[in-house]
Amino acid sequence: MPARITVVGSANMDLVLCAHRIPVPGETLTGRSLRYVPGGKGANQAVAAARLGAESRIVARVGDDPFGPTLRRNFQDAGVGVDHLFDTPDTPTGIAVIIVDDNGQNTIVLAAGANGVLSPDDVKNSRGALRNADYVLLQNEVPLESTLRAASLAKSLGRKTLWNPAPAPEAVPSELARAVDIIIPNETEASSLTGIPVEDEGGARRAAKALNEKGFGTVVITLGPRGALWVRSDKAFLCPAFEVDVVDTTAAGDTFCGALTVALAEGGKPEDAVRFACGAAALAVTKLGAQAGIPTRAELEAFLAER
Repeated sequence: MPARITVVGSANMDLVLCAHRIPVPGETLTGRSLRYVPGGKGANQAVAAARLGAESRIVARVGDDPFGPTLRRNFQDAGVGVDHLFDTPDTPTGIAVIIVDDNGQNTIVLAAGANGVLSPDDVKNSRGALRNADYVLLQNEVPLESTLRAASLAKSLGRKTLWNPAPAPEAVPSELARAVDIIIPNETEASSLTGIPVEDEGGARRAAKALNEKGFGTVVITLGPRGALWVRSDKAFLCPAFEVDVVDTTAAGDTFCGALTVALAEGGKPEDAVRFACGAAALAVTKLGAQAGIPTRAELEAFLAER
């Protein structure tokens, strides 16, 4: 049986603009190309889970503009269940404006749109999707109270919950820390949540320990080209990143989160699950666009077998 994963989070249309470099404040640059690409952290993670072999569902909102039906079709084409993808009258779909430079690095500005309307009642009305999941995956591009309701409901249903705190909130409710089984921040988010600079493995380990002390039993910090650090009371290890030619880092972290959830839901050991996720993220950065680079299960297994 495939792993069953329900993602509660955001769905965006990404406007991806390529330029030779990121402009500085007050500067106007001429870009090379513009693409409209389905994205949003929740959507990216749900698509990643589906492509990697899971039975994936999304709990999210889209607007009543032309982007809403486009995102719905994209989910369906990717094999993501949309029974709990809600339409939002008189509200635009969330968008992200992404500038990608020649080195594959990016800057992103979000407009929440319908994502900002996803409510705790929407989560409550999606109880069946959470109950039928093995793991529930959350981010932070929807209201924090909705994320908290999803984590608490999943815990009451006996489901495992992973939380990608992106963007990082100013404060984390203690109830959320108690309900989340695994927190998956990147370096910036881990530093923001703990006040500890994360500039190397030592800083990452100190930040992970601080998150453990805040109530998060397992911490996985993604470290970009340095890989990913897993820290739990009985186990800590660093999984190195894979070397690839970087085209666009957009959604690398989302791909990691989706892949990690799939591997753990399938019963994988932590070391194997993190390596699986690092491989998926490595493949994701080799193509332009949030979801274009997310690999299939066959592509990822072939990539890992070669290494």
